[in-house]
Amino acid sequence: MNFNFYLLKSVRILLFPFSLLYGLVVVIRNYLFDKSFIKSVSFNLPIIGIGNLSVGGTGKSPMVEYLITLLQDKYKIATLSRGYKRKTKGYALAHSETTALEVGDEPMQFHQKFPGVAVAVGEERIVAIPQLLHDRPETNVIILDDSFQHRRINPGLNILLTECADLFTRDFFLPTGGLRDQKASYKRANVIVVTKCPPGISLEETEKIKEEIAPTPKQQVFFSTIQYADLYHIVTKEIKRLSLEDEVLLVCGIANPTPLKNYLVQQSGTYYQLSFSDHHIFTIDDLNEVKEKFEEITAARKIIITTEKDAVRLMKFKNELMEIPIYVLPIQHRFLFGRGTQFDDIVNTFIKTFQDNNIYEQKR
Repeated sequence: MNFNFYLLKSVRILLFPFSLLYGLVVVIRNYLFDKSFIKSVSFNLPIIGIGNLSVGGTGKSPMVEYLITLLQDKYKIATLSRGYKRKTKGYALAHSETTALEVGDEPMQFHQKFPGVAVAVGEERIVAIPQLLHDRPETNVIILDDSFQHRRINPGLNILLTECADLFTRDFFLPTGGLRDQKASYKRANVIVVTKCPPGISLEETEKIKEEIAPTPKQQVFFSTIQYADLYHIVTKEIKRLSLEDEVLLVCGIANPTPLKNYLVQQSGTYYQLSFSDHHIFTIDDLNEVKEKFEEITAARKIIITTEKDAVRLMKFKNELMEIPIYVLPIQHRFLFGRGTQFDDIVNTFIKTFQDNNIYEQKR
């Protein structure tokens, strides 16, 4: 046992009373919603909510992108996020001149990757949805990003994510742990996805996880792993394949970089890391530090790798980045055990059933 272990344990003990107070507030709030003392609002179109019970990276953004890719050829899609750490307030709809500072890094990522999709942000989503539908009246499906705790909106389909290595069942309330909602809230989900699983996870292991989660009879549980796509240059979009001969400087400010680091250990020769806080707003000093660290690497074959979330915050230095070998590594969900089609069917059936029922109600 080292000093850091005892320090962390002591801090958690000191924070425990605050966690109890936070948990009490959460339980009371959920009770008020469950008993309809605080009302949830439904809208007259299919709304899909993506969320988790804990802080940190469970893969919400890749799941939003998965759903956009699945649905965008059949429906007019809009995404609505809070716009975490943006420099603006209130409702905003992304347009051609929008920056990550105005809408946040994840919405900006959606906007850049899916230009045909309406991307909006707003802290008060119950207010933002009518504004979004006013601006984009053709919208017929809305995806709510990070919405599980925002109960003023009642999505027709709730998808809850939990990380395989950090299941919500093993967590505790903030600030001692990472839970921002009570564990029992998982029952509100229609679908649970255990994310970031090892690619070789066995059926026996998944059954143990399902027993631990204890899904209700109406809930479906899926398991997914991270799949990395080819690198592309942050500015020129030139494609590059990573080699074991490459030495890598990893530049990232994300909640959980562990899967990414494990990937680089397997796919590159050597890697070095320059870490920033989650959703970090990069400055010119940060960029200069990146350049200096990169120059210190003496290997003949060397590149810089960053994440898509970090890339949208770095693009304000587009001219400076043009001459630097800095590449973006995209990630996506891959469902295990061939169950991706079943997940897709649940989403598609929800939308079709909602629309069919709505048409029926209009005819009555």
